[in-house]
Amino acid sequence: MTIPLDTKTAVLREFYQTAEKEGWSFNGNGPDEKDRELLVQFHYVTEEYRKVKPVYREIINDITRQMGDGMADYCKRAADGKAGVDSVKDYDLYCYYVAGLVGNGLTRLFVESGLANPALNQRLHLQTSMGLFLQKTNIIRDVREDWDDKRRFWPREIWSKYVEDFDDLFRPENREAALNCSSDMVLNSLNHADECLFYLAGLKEQSVFNFAAIPQSMAIATLALVFRNPDIFQKNIKITKGSACQVMLESTQNLQKVCEVFTRFVRKIHKKNTPKDPNFLKISIACGKVEQFVESIFPSQDPQALQRAAEAAPQLAKKVEDPAAIKAREEEKWDLSEPPGTNLAGKLILTSGVVYMMIAVMGTMFVLSCVMIGLAWLFGARFDVAVDQLTQRFSSQADTAPAQTLVNKYDQREL
Repeated sequence: MTIPLDTKTAVLREFYQTAEKEGWSFNGNGPDEKDRELLVQFHYVTEEYRKVKPVYREIINDITRQMGDGMADYCKRAADGKAGVDSVKDYDLYCYYVAGLVGNGLTRLFVESGLANPALNQRLHLQTSMGLFLQKTNIIRDVREDWDDKRRFWPREIWSKYVEDFDDLFRPENREAALNCSSDMVLNSLNHADECLFYLAGLKEQSVFNFAAIPQSMAIATLALVFRNPDIFQKNIKITKGSACQVMLESTQNLQKVCEVFTRFVRKIHKKNTPKDPNFLKISIACGKVEQFVESIFPSQDPQALQRAAEAAPQLAKKVEDPAAIKAREEEKWDLSEPPGTNLAGKLILTSGVVYMMIAVMGTMFVLSCVMIGLAWLFGARFDVAVDQLTQRFSSQADTAPAQTLVNKYDQREL
């Protein structure tokens, strides 16, 4: 930073006035400053600015004044040795000055030109969330680049829960703590997602919708990329060009397509979430909150199909037989209180049941007999000898039968 503090704060606080001066420009910054070319040739901006309708210039002027005061305050904090952001409240205020005010100003311009629902002007939190969601996502993604440039935007209130010093987040031995800290930052940003979708629902004109929807869809895609990604502490990462093109095409159609984009990337975040993370439950709830909002405006079940099914239900009921009649018929069919043979159940018991049981018993006995005979044969049983012995026994009984008859005839049973 090459501009003295006094000069910088004065320019910032008066910028909303000097921007209307014809031919105004500024060349007091160093040759390597990123915005030097814009400030040196700022007279082109003022020339175009004066062509804008007075009602629009009034809105731009008011937003520029608030933003200049906010930036001057943070420059003074940095000069006083209070570099970085301490609390989450300060973090939100910083993001409001650099991005939330942009959302406020654009909303007022959209409503004034009839391109948005006037009710958006009464919903300041929705306007602010549009800017904060973008800015917080960029701060998470650019953490390594900011650290290299000696800038620190992650609030102490968050990172101090995981490490003692902010620089410790970039040490390999603190990788798990750094990932948990980054997930806490993602959670802080994700809490604005559903309000961004709510805001987009109030935009009427397609080009305005595209202008607002594309950055939001890119932000949720980036948030899914950086979530629990250790690369953010090593280098600046971005979504691929192919993914960016796909997201842009989907986001220039309608709100339902944008909601589908949000749902897809929210589910990626939920899939990468881990119970080891101390923010596991809160992140799951935040993801569910987004999906619940999408479901409330675009139900997954078609209401018209449900209505048609409800209307067809009475007609379908007429075609279906009374369940009580079916039950009574079945009970009568299987009534076993009468003697067998007097009803269908008795006949089945006398015929099918008994016959099947006899066949099963006889079949089992036959199979067991065959198995036993086979085993005996395998172990060397001589069935031919057994047959010969049985034949001789029956023959000897036949030969002695006449003699036994005579003995019985003359036997007086006396000594």
